[in-house]
Order: sequence, then C-alpha cells, then structure tokens
Amino acid sequence: MDMKQKKKSPIKGRSLRHAGQSLDERLDDLINEKAFAYIIAIFVFILFASYEWLQYFNIKLELMTFVAVPAILFCMYKLKEISKEARAIKLGRDGERDVGQYLENLRESGYRVFHDIIGDNFNLDHVIISTKGLYVIETKTYRKPLKGDSRITFDGKKLIIPGCKEQSGPIVQVNAAASWLKNRIQESTGKSFSVKPVILFPGWYVESTEKAKQSNVWVLSPKAFPTYIDNQPEVMTKEDMMLVVFHISRYICAKF
Repeated sequence: MDMKQKKKSPIKGRSLRHAGQSLDERLDDLINEKAFAYIIAIFVFILFASYEWLQYFNIKLELMTFVAVPAILFCMYKLKEISKEARAIKLGRDGERDVGQYLENLRESGYRVFHDIIGDNFNLDHVIISTKGLYVIETKTYRKPLKGDSRITFDGKKLIIPGCKEQSGPIVQVNAAASWLKNRIQESTGKSFSVKPVILFPGWYVESTEKAKQSNVWVLSPKAFPTYIDNQPEVMTKEDMMLVVFHISRYICAKF
C-alpha cells in the first residue's frame, strides 16, 4: 500500500452555522487585522526610540523620538477604540449564544432551529421553523443598570430602554429581516409563507403596551418566547415545514 497517496477530508458537506458565528468572525478580524497591526507599530516605534537614546542624543537620530512618541500615543488611542468595539461585539456574541442555547430546547417539540443565516450584508441571528409558523429572531443584548428600573418597554413603534435613547431601529431591522426571508423562501420553493419578526432581549424583563399588542413584531424575553409559539394555531403542514427546512439548509450550505 502506498503510504504517500493523496488523501481527502471525510467531511463532504458544509456545516450549518452556530449562534453568534458572525460576531465571532468580526471579533477575530478586529483582533487579528486591526489590533495586531497597532501593537506591532508600538513595538517598532519603541525600538527606534530606544536605539536613538542608545546613540546618546545624536542630533540626527533625535528626530525619531519626536516621531515615535506621537505615533505610539496614536496607536494606543486606536487600541483603546478597538478594545471598546471588541467589548461590544463580545456582549452581542454572548447574548446570541445564550439565546441560541435556549432556542435549541425547542427541538424537543419538533421545531427546526437555524442560527446566523447570512444575507446581503446582514445576518439573521436565529430562525425557527415549525408547523406553527416561521419566526425570524433578532437578539439584542444591552447592559443592565446596577440600580433602578431594569425593564424594556415596547409601545408598538419604538423601544424604551433604561439608559438609552428611544429606539425604532431594531423594529425596522427585524421587519426587514422577516421580509428578506419570506422572499428568499418564495424564490426557492415557489410558495409564500408568512414570517413572524421577533426581538429577544436576554436577561431583561420586557413589557408591551396595549398598542404594542397590535404590532406584527413580538418583543420578548427568551423565556416567554416558547409560550407565545405554543399558543399559535397550526398554519403549515409537516410537508411544507420540511420543504422550508430543506431549502434553508441548502441556502446556508451553498452560501459558503
């Protein structure tokens, strides 16, 4: 037997994506492409400046110190910005993972769960498929105040979050995500299915006003979501459900 013969991977297909994978990829890019470059620059300028001082205040080389000091300060400033962005990405990623793990429990009820579906310059955090409908879920993770009110209020058009300005952006975002998924499924299957937009806030108590109950968007805590689905009527056959599952799986695997 030729021990040097060529070999190939036993994995034929591409794996489905896990919760928070896009944010993991953003975090890796941030650290490996941006932060690393500034760290290297700091060491280079320190090296140049140190060499200069070792030349015992040589006039010609003193210029490097005046270049190195502001350059190092600039790099440190950029690293501080990157650190702030990295903390925000980690918070979002951890929220998506937390919600993703919670949603995985829905499989026991026969639901199908997908995470991190990549669209056109955006991603869907989670998608749930069941005979009780299709659900596209956006996870929003915010830091909670140490003291005081820790509830998020939804009035049907905007979100009221302690310590933040009133926001309508997440509502617009999840509606756009639901519309995209509906169109994508219709193009692929030739059938039209309604897609319910949902926003989940891990770790928060969410309160909806009477007007919010007339909205097409659900804004909930992850723990409340399964109850809301359970209370919905059957709107899809098992065959249609599996048809949608097949086409979404095929889309995900073909995307990468």
